[in-house]
Amino acid sequence: MEKILEIRDGCNTPGQLLRSLAFARYLKIYKREFIADLEHRTADQEREARQKIDFIQGVTIRELIHILECDGFATGAELERARELVRFMDGAFHHYRGRGYSRLVRLQNDVVSTGLETPDTVKDKVTAKAQQLADLILETRRQLLKKVGLEKGVRRTPGMDASPNVTSGEISGHYFNYPADYALLSHVPLTIAADIQTGVDYTTPSNKRARPFYELDHNPLDLERFDPSAWVSVPLQVGTSLIVAFIHKSRGCIEMEPGLLNLFPFARIEDIESGRRPDGVFFFGDPNAGENDLGYYYDERNRLLVGLVPNIDELKYFGYAKKPILTLHNVLAILDGDLPLHCGCTRYVVRFNGAGEPYIADMLIKADDMGKISLVKGGDRLTRPVFYGTETGAFACLDGFSEQAKLQMKGREVGYNKDTGSNARQIVPVTDVDELFRGDPLDVLLYMNNFTLIPPGESTIQAEMHIEEALEHFRRGERVAAGSTQTHRGAKESSFWANPFPLLVDNDGTVLHPQLYSKFCEVEKGFIGDMNILIRRGELKVGVAYSHLMAGVYEGNDDEDIAANGFSSREEVEQEGPVRLAHDLIGLIKEVATVKRERMGDQAEEVSVTVALVGDSRTGKSETAEKMEGILRLQLI
Repeated sequence: MEKILEIRDGCNTPGQLLRSLAFARYLKIYKREFIADLEHRTADQEREARQKIDFIQGVTIRELIHILECDGFATGAELERARELVRFMDGAFHHYRGRGYSRLVRLQNDVVSTGLETPDTVKDKVTAKAQQLADLILETRRQLLKKVGLEKGVRRTPGMDASPNVTSGEISGHYFNYPADYALLSHVPLTIAADIQTGVDYTTPSNKRARPFYELDHNPLDLERFDPSAWVSVPLQVGTSLIVAFIHKSRGCIEMEPGLLNLFPFARIEDIESGRRPDGVFFFGDPNAGENDLGYYYDERNRLLVGLVPNIDELKYFGYAKKPILTLHNVLAILDGDLPLHCGCTRYVVRFNGAGEPYIADMLIKADDMGKISLVKGGDRLTRPVFYGTETGAFACLDGFSEQAKLQMKGREVGYNKDTGSNARQIVPVTDVDELFRGDPLDVLLYMNNFTLIPPGESTIQAEMHIEEALEHFRRGERVAAGSTQTHRGAKESSFWANPFPLLVDNDGTVLHPQLYSKFCEVEKGFIGDMNILIRRGELKVGVAYSHLMAGVYEGNDDEDIAANGFSSREEVEQEGPVRLAHDLIGLIKEVATVKRERMGDQAEEVSVTVALVGDSRTGKSETAEKMEGILRLQLI
């Protein structure tokens, strides 16, 4: 297992840093990796490699402390030796900043044991500790360089970020109410606050999902071989579900931690204090699991959903962390009688000028990729679809975004595999917790078609469909793939309800999860009846939106089709198609807002219009939202 650096020491001076256990651990990691690299050199470099290995093996902390504390060197040979050591440590510094992985940990039991701390105050302390350590590392490097006469000329401090990848505030796992059969999990501390280094791109062994995350007939977690010291745990609030994610501390697995922290909100500390049990637990990178353990299992005795991804290189991709966690959420939602939606959902704040004309004042994201509908009966005895989101961040595929959109992500992003060509991804925050959990009735529900060409002058939205006609599009779930899954780029595939994880019906019509499918159909049946009433009353629009996002690469569209529908080239379709849809969507939102205001008596200064766009990856959900941002100019960058 390739080691990560976990820092628990409290250091205030360069001397304390060099004497710390964390520094000793890191020096050992760096020396081992450097020597392993040298041992793979070609035969004609063997002599140089052997000399370097001998030098590295001879580097000691004692010599480095001596350099830091000495007032000079007696001979030129001593100075040259010191310079060689400091150059070596400067290489270690840059390795730490680039290829290493570090976690700074601070225990914060006061949050639950005394009530004197809160997650917000802990977050402030965590950030201060991260900055203090970064400053101390930079100062130690400067002093070592200065001692041997290498710190001359321009100082380049602003570009030398030495922050840990993650600085976490943890509490003892014993504060959490795990079922008795899972008591060993309480030996893993819980992360309740964190500061993550952004602007980092991690390279993982895989950069696409090729294997499904389905229900298992056995519990994949082997607690008899579970080593609590090898795991990090993060309690997440995924929609209304409390799911604890466990991440293995080995390289290739631990890199998922900053992505998850940038994607999901922490569970509320009140839930931990109140003794609430987790609804699900998820394990990424279990070294004791095999290929047949990839999936989830419902432990009926303990009323706990268990999900697991084995420690296999093919599965070390952020999609295998995000999608399984959302799968656990969706299974729990269906079991609770709710309808999970693979969708982007936005609440548009529409205001009216003096003449009563509508304008969009703000667009607030409720879900970038996943959410659920709860059917809630109001005071007027009508049942309405109330939407709740699951993520505060977005796992964005950079292929379809403009350079302006990428610039907006700068400084907030955690990236994965930017040098692998297609399917480079970034996780960026897109909304806040309050918007996520604020329940808003849906006004518009559209299926995203990413391959059908719509002629110029025709609307790219059909929102006046009968509920059964519209639902046929949702049930077929057709889209053209971008090549980030097992379906090749440009080919059409189908997934029931755009695959709200797990896939309930296979392409050939085979029901994959019979009990879950039966429960989903029961929920859908109730949804149809209630939605018909709202459609007849003019409170809900359901239909299809055509984004064109993959119409340019769709193997079913020839060059004549592209030209006949107003595009000069296949490349233009991906950028211009979502712009057409964005304009039509703006018009629909204003129309819905006007009707909604009339129902309220024309007195409201503003109304909210909540729109859900259902579709799998690369159907145009995020890309259309980006184009709307650009058209409405709600932000200046």
